[in-house]
Amino acid sequence: MPESYKFTYIGGSGEIIEKKSRFIATVHPVKTEEEALSFIDGIRRQYWDASHNCTAFTIGKNHQLTRCSDDREPSGTAGRPMLDVLLGEDLHDTAVVVTRYFGGTLLGTGGLVRAYTAAVREGLKKAVILEKRPGVRLSIHTDYNGVGKIQYILNQSQIPILRSEYTDSVFLEALAPVSLLTSTIAAITEGTSGQALLSPGDHCQYALPDGEILLFEEEGQE
Repeated sequence: MPESYKFTYIGGSGEIIEKKSRFIATVHPVKTEEEALSFIDGIRRQYWDASHNCTAFTIGKNHQLTRCSDDREPSGTAGRPMLDVLLGEDLHDTAVVVTRYFGGTLLGTGGLVRAYTAAVREGLKKAVILEKRPGVRLSIHTDYNGVGKIQYILNQSQIPILRSEYTDSVFLEALAPVSLLTSTIAAITEGTSGQALLSPGDHCQYALPDGEILLFEEEGQE
């Protein structure tokens, strides 16, 4: 399992024009093959009058399921280049359909590859791509003397605080990346001379869009 991976959080659509042919790339998040096929079918119905609706998708943390289709374009000129963009970006759980309205001028094999590749990249620019990371909820109990040091340590490692409670003592719940859990515990223990009580809790997955915290349920094996 990769330590972290990129995925499409919100889909988007981008468009390019190449020698009067119109290429519309629609990107969408998917978790299963059924979702991908349903999305593709919907786009084909939406653009029923198009010359081609070429497709590609990749599903799973390790790209366990990948599919692509040239939809009557010359073999290898559309679906595979589209999929190569997704794989080259190491983007997971993502489907894309590139709709082409033929403009009357043949592009040739190389031209088609470049056009479909460029269209997917334009579609990805309009989508919201996030990085999902494995994390651990870390409960921290301390006195008021240790709060400043703990907050400094967490801030230095860009570890977000999920909640805090200030009573006669202080409780913090932080979200530590799995890769930083051991070093974070060691740093806080040293920084507070062992006075802070630390307790790792549930594992989860999270992303940080624009400074916000998105939590996801821990996924089973895929």
